[in-house]
Amino acid sequence: MDFIIYFVDFFVHLDKYLPLIIQSCGVWAYVIVFLVIFCETGLVVTPILPGDSLLFALGAFAAQGALNIEILLILLCLAAVGGDSVNYAIGHYIGPKVFHYEDGRFFKKEYLIKTHQFYEKHGGKTIIIARFMPIIRTFAPFVAGVGAMSYSRFILYNITGGIAWVFLFLLGGYFFGNIPSVKNNFTIVIIAIVIISVMPGVVEYGRQKLIASREKIRK
Repeated sequence: MDFIIYFVDFFVHLDKYLPLIIQSCGVWAYVIVFLVIFCETGLVVTPILPGDSLLFALGAFAAQGALNIEILLILLCLAAVGGDSVNYAIGHYIGPKVFHYEDGRFFKKEYLIKTHQFYEKHGGKTIIIARFMPIIRTFAPFVAGVGAMSYSRFILYNITGGIAWVFLFLLGGYFFGNIPSVKNNFTIVIIAIVIISVMPGVVEYGRQKLIASREKIRK
């Protein structure tokens, strides 16, 4: 429970904790954020790691001169694309039997099934769309691997989505993160980014529940 509290506190107060990491770790800060983005996209057991909000915050600090925006753009694009590729490989190796796994401390079968349904509806475009949807972003490449989607097709969506995601949020933070109204309400902005990111998933979930309830009434 304490870990969850600390994690949420770090998540919504990135403006307070990131400077400490940058100052204390120096160039190793780049390694740390690379690993966070890589794991958030590359491991199905770490969907709760920050993604959109972290990129936006990093862009804002780069605008202040604390980090180099060019290095971040290149490094985090590599992390995003590399993470999805690893996730795809794991899904391809494990195969469909993963749907029979039970819930664990970090693995939630429910997330996997929802992502699979999303993938069935949107096809390969899911890899791009999911980049902007927390949790689904982590499971989409895994499901693509499980479904034996050709890697040549997957990597095209992967690169396109990864670059678009990193550039949008990093440059968004770089150009808008230090506007006085944004800077003075940074925590609110971070929370707003999280809410906006999860809204498509919430809407889709609500729509599926509504369809299911209507089908039950018809029966």
